[in-house]
Amino acid sequence: MIRSYQDKTPVIGEGSYVDESAVVIGDIVIGQNSSVWPLSVIRADINIIRIGDNTNIQDGSVLHVTHCGDYSPDGAELHIGDQVTVGHKVLLHGCRIGNRCLIGMGSIITDNAVIEDYVMVGSGSLVPPGKTLESGYLYLGNPVLQKRPLSAKEIDYLSYVAEHYAQLIRNY
Repeated sequence: MIRSYQDKTPVIGEGSYVDESAVVIGDIVIGQNSSVWPLSVIRADINIIRIGDNTNIQDGSVLHVTHCGDYSPDGAELHIGDQVTVGHKVLLHGCRIGNRCLIGMGSIITDNAVIEDYVMVGSGSLVPPGKTLESGYLYLGNPVLQKRPLSAKEIDYLSYVAEHYAQLIRNY
């Protein structure tokens, strides 16, 4: 379901797919050939959400933001780059995710965290508020810790899995 909120209507890029059971509300821009899978909620009612091209938001994920106010003067927008894979049941809240990243199933990334390009976040990880994850590494844990550099094969996989989901859209 794609819904407007206070005169802001989601903009869905050409070739993108939003499952009919997903909920997409408010000031959202989703790039081209991106996908939002069943039972995901993307709610931009109090700040903006921007999602790049060839990015997939998998089943049951929740994406939200923080408003500007006394306790958070700038609020926390949510920005997701190109060719990002957001695994099943991920919670993204007011953070920034670079290009060609994989956010493992069940992970939580909190306000003002920054995930640079080419990062893998292992399943079930927690990224605390304001933490930056450096490009080219695998991170894992609660709270998340840098585990090791990504291999060349893993870096290639980041684009591969994003392209796989862009192709899967055609079947739906």
